[in-house]
Amino acid sequence: MRAVTEAEIRASFVNASKGEAKRANLPDLDGIEWDGRDYFGWIDPKREQQSYATFVVETEDGDAVRALLLRRGTPPKERRKLLCSWCQDITATDNVTLYVAPRAGTSGRVGNTVGTSICTDFSCSRNARRVPNAMEVQDEAERVAWQELRVAQLRERSRHFLDLISETA
Repeated sequence: MRAVTEAEIRASFVNASKGEAKRANLPDLDGIEWDGRDYFGWIDPKREQQSYATFVVETEDGDAVRALLLRRGTPPKERRKLLCSWCQDITATDNVTLYVAPRAGTSGRVGNTVGTSICTDFSCSRNARRVPNAMEVQDEAERVAWQELRVAQLRERSRHFLDLISETA
């Protein structure tokens, strides 16, 4: 993922009003390691139920930045292990939360949302690139291909969610 600026993020929300985008508390972007990321997500420190994910989407005209406003679902009384819908990492199942995003346009303004389970700390990119265990890959030569496939699947799943939110019809 290429580095993005605060202005790019604020201008790229597909499911938030201009006011919501302006009020979003962004982290210090200068301290972010952009290499090895498929998207950038953060939790608003002032509004812990609000979270955000930013994507640099490859288009025919170059890279486009699109951002999502996400809200954390109410956690269950008893913590359960979940599989992240995006990275589907089998080792990080205790760090997954239901996130809900209002749909773009009129649909979202009347309350329509889409939800999915995502790594609570948005660590999907790291999880997709981890070294596979012996149950996942027996042959060391297949390790790189396994990691490349997992990264491609993460990109596909997360962008599919972004596309679902972006649909205005």
